Amino acid sequence: MNPPTRKWLRLIAVLLLLLLIDQASKRWVIAALPYERTVQPIPALAPFFQFTYIHNTGAAFGFLPQAGDFFLIIAVVVSIGVLYYYPRLPADAALTQIALSMVLAGALGNALDRLTIGAVVDFIHYQIPGVVSNVSNLADHAIVGGTIILFVQSWRAPDHRPQDAAKAGDETPSGRV
Repeated sequence: MNPPTRKWLRLIAVLLLLLLIDQASKRWVIAALPYERTVQPIPALAPFFQFTYIHNTGAAFGFLPQAGDFFLIIAVVVSIGVLYYYPRLPADAALTQIALSMVLAGALGNALDRLTIGAVVDFIHYQIPGVVSNVSNLADHAIVGGTIILFVQSWRAPDHRPQDAAKAGDETPSGRV
């Protein structure tokens, strides 16, 4: 299999797998959990980890709850941006390809929620009592995970910026060109 084909198959495989898991988990939550109630699947981890089924019309942490359509547009723009940039990735940049596929899957997973039920289904409830409480979903985790991978990859990558002539060694030993 040639590298470009492998690259696109990687995108499709990660995208479909994450979308399937995300959407299946949300359908299970809708069918099995009471709305706006907290369930403790592992009592020993409560209150740090639990399930709380809510609808989020805004962004992370419920930010801008009336801006659901705006966030749908952002998800579409991000998806188009990823698909535009993806062919330009080197064939051997598998981790970057996976990371972008994760971001795409997360954006599309939440966009599907907004289109089908008018809000994002959130249910994974992490909490540090008295400090922070966040309810999210697997699509959110895919976006965050993909973004972290991209950040680490860019941080670890060698610096490819063009250097000026002096730094590139174009000067003679005496400093004259």
